[in-house]
Amino acid sequence: MRKEIITVDEKRGIIQVTTTSERWYEFPYTDKITGLVQYKFVPSVTWICEAGYVKGLAFYKWLANHGWDEAESLKIAAGDKGSKVHHAIGCLLDGKEVKMGELFLNPSTNQPEELTVEEYECILSFADWFKATKPTNITKEFCVVNKLENYAGMVDMVCTIENQRYLIDLKTSQYIWPSHELQVSAYKHALEEELKTAILQIGYRKNKRHWKLTEIEDCYDEFLAAKVIWAKETKGQKPLQREYPLSIKLDIKELENVSAGLNDSNKK
Repeated sequence: MRKEIITVDEKRGIIQVTTTSERWYEFPYTDKITGLVQYKFVPSVTWICEAGYVKGLAFYKWLANHGWDEAESLKIAAGDKGSKVHHAIGCLLDGKEVKMGELFLNPSTNQPEELTVEEYECILSFADWFKATKPTNITKEFCVVNKLENYAGMVDMVCTIENQRYLIDLKTSQYIWPSHELQVSAYKHALEEELKTAILQIGYRKNKRHWKLTEIEDCYDEFLAAKVIWAKETKGQKPLQREYPLSIKLDIKELENVSAGLNDSNKK
């Protein structure tokens, strides 16, 4: 989802508009010289993993079977589905009730849409996992940042299961890709906490429970290697930044004088 950050600089007489996407996280700070609120931008974990890690043979076979345009459409649709499901699960964890057909925001259209049957099944499977696992001490949907390595991301859930703390990432996909493993490892090291990491697949079609919890080994070294490749591939990229004057005014009086002068010349 695109976002605009507007900064007013009265001394320079400008408005600075910075347009960001989900690739960037922004963190405000006060400039010591100007006293203005500025923003530091760091890349998202998912962008680093997508751009910096080789997808593997299985992914390229999938891409070959679908073609580029169809694959991109499938990725966007999967992202929209995941976003709606995540929001609905957030409501459940807040103690709210989620009904079939309830409206949740589609990030591609920026419009509220009803939950599809497939999305509702994902939510049902999460509820079944919750009932079976009984997680406690839940913290959900919060941003983490690694200031040393300059990256940030959104953690789905940290909870306690049988006296063990877990960082859990929710996925509506049927496969766990290597980039998913790097993703949760990066989150763990941003938190600097002793945690087990796991991926919870919901709406999973390969067992009767329709969910699968998979513990993930630490892949932080691989993430840092991917970050090096990402930095090379995206060198020079930054959020779009534009400057505008604080106000707009036409010099009507000058135009009137010019018009009057032309009229006098015509009379002569």
